[in-house]
Amino acid sequence: MLKSAKMYELIWMSRPLMQAAEANVEQGLRGTGVTVRMRAVLEILHAQGDATVPEIAHALEIKRQYVQLMVNDTLADGLVRKIANPRHKRSTLISLTERGRALIEGVVRREMELVHALGDDLTTDEVETAHRVVTRLLRGLKSQVQRPDP
Repeated sequence: MLKSAKMYELIWMSRPLMQAAEANVEQGLRGTGVTVRMRAVLEILHAQGDATVPEIAHALEIKRQYVQLMVNDTLADGLVRKIANPRHKRSTLISLTERGRALIEGVVRREMELVHALGDDLTTDEVETAHRVVTRLLRGLKSQVQRPDP
């Protein structure tokens, strides 16, 4: 029972972990005019390249309509732009502007410095084990969710 109890505790620790991570992200964004939500869009585009709003929504695992609002904010601030999509005439691609690219690269660099410092006393094996456990829990929990009929 100890193993199950620890797994249960690990799952519930994800909420305060994400809240603490988000607070640190917010702190790192102060003075940039970028929100945590806008940062999410910039991060996906930085990591995966130009994408449609539905592709960004899929990557973030949130509804397309919500992502559209997030993209609109980044468009208004000149951090991204719409470009033609060679795969689909009516579905434009969202692309980082130079300003958006420079901003997200600076943000990610600062965040990686923090992550490096946090893991300074952890071994590679410990991090790999933690990653494997969390990945397995996430996959297992997602497989249990009943999706509504389309």
